[in-house]
Amino acid sequence: MDSLLLDVTHTPDQRGEVLRKILGENDCEVTFIKKDGSVRIMPCTLRTDAMPLREANEHHKTRLHNPEVLSVWCLDKSEWRSFRVMNVTKISIITRKEDI
Repeated sequence: MDSLLLDVTHTPDQRGEVLRKILGENDCEVTFIKKDGSVRIMPCTLRTDAMPLREANEHHKTRLHNPEVLSVWCLDKSEWRSFRVMNVTKISIITRKEDI
């Protein structure tokens, strides 16, 4: 498992961009600090072939883009989850795209 540390000098936009790229190509474990101060290690991805298709829904509300928060597909819960990009302390690649 490859572990990557994020540059703490990056802005939320830059960190989010790096995370989206890595998660869009791989299944990863993201380590982050939750709002309550506890540490969470979440297996997640943004690979389109690993996520369910979203159906159009008349009740669906579009949220405003917030560069400080990233929504990801949580692999162990099979649900959408989110975290603050500045609270990520480590990202580890579980499975690379070419291995899937």
